[in-house]
Amino acid sequence: MAKAKSSTDFRGAKKYVVDPELAKIVNISIGLEMPLLLKGEPGTGKTMLAHAIAETLKMPLIVLNVKSNMKLVEALYQYDTLTRLNDSRFGDSKRDVSRIEDYIRMGKIGQAFTAENRTVLLIDEIDKADTDFQDDMLDVLDQMEFDIIEIDKTISARLRPVIIITSNAKKDLSDPFLGRCNFHHIAFPDPEAMREIIRVHFPDLGAEMAKSVISTFYKLREIDVVEKKPATRELINWIRALELDPDFQPKLLAQGEVPYLGILFKKSQDYVVANEVIRRRRPY
Repeated sequence: MAKAKSSTDFRGAKKYVVDPELAKIVNISIGLEMPLLLKGEPGTGKTMLAHAIAETLKMPLIVLNVKSNMKLVEALYQYDTLTRLNDSRFGDSKRDVSRIEDYIRMGKIGQAFTAENRTVLLIDEIDKADTDFQDDMLDVLDQMEFDIIEIDKTISARLRPVIIITSNAKKDLSDPFLGRCNFHHIAFPDPEAMREIIRVHFPDLGAEMAKSVISTFYKLREIDVVEKKPATRELINWIRALELDPDFQPKLLAQGEVPYLGILFKKSQDYVVANEVIRRRRPY
């Protein structure tokens, strides 16, 4: 494996506002060539951080979406036995069925290892996987190699990828796993930070509009019994909807009207509860 040149100049991206502490741990993780584990509630920008790093450092982004029943080998490579069987049975393929290599397809980690240029590898929602998957995956990422047993071949990384791992904290991660990563918890933005995020996405948004939507948004997030609170993504989409409505005026929010509530609350029970709170004109 070739030694990757460390890039330690990440400061955010065009559409991604990053606080100084997060920027530092990103750059340190790149410099130390260690995976960066990110935790935080959904909507805090964990996944988008990997996109921002790839954009800023001009690296390809490879995304491994972890599933609860996923086996590690699926993330490394797949052996297409069915196609090989069909080629062998019907004999209409131009491939030599005796060459198993032709039926090996790289998984997301395999793609990152075999890429000609250094990549950003996002391993999204690692907490969905079981402990064995987590620990075995870290072994592979530590060694930067894995074996393809069907052809008795070792795949070694050409260049060590920048590795970002996200977790929604739905399941505890093992101590060995935690010990082999750098860690950062991304807190939900406070109103001041959210104003900066909104300014980046909506540079022409009026001051009254920005103040009204942010104030209403945080009041709605204070509803205790809501299961899935609206996040930054929902706020951005809500503002887009309000801007498209020619009849909307910011003063409506101050009067207790909240148009397009379904953009903010995606679960039926949350929508009903929020709508009832608004209807009764109670404090949010």
